[in-house]
Amino acid sequence: MTNAIVRLHRQHYGKGPTRSKSYLAGDVLVCVLADLFTPVERTLLAAGEGELVRYARNAVHDAVGREFRDAVERILGRRVVTFTSQVLVEPEVGMQLFILEPASAAGPAA
Repeated sequence: MTNAIVRLHRQHYGKGPTRSKSYLAGDVLVCVLADLFTPVERTLLAAGEGELVRYARNAVHDAVGREFRDAVERILGRRVVTFTSQVLVEPEVGMQLFILEPASAAGPAA
């Protein structure tokens, strides 16, 4: 799961996080990503433009969120009910939260 999320980040940002881990608890999947900013984002952060970086990251995730949802659904064999993403500047960490259809409603895993 984590590899698919990192791969999508690399595809859309040109750089993926260097540290990542996913946690599945019941109907909730959380992917935590660290060291994820690109060189241009680091330049903006150094100039005090953290909110701009956060805004741009959120806009990208809104635009390509379906790809993240599709990857989770394909791998887990469960429908994603909703998905949200958040990025923090300090500490440098991104989080993606997926709420899944209850396992009993999903049927057998693919």
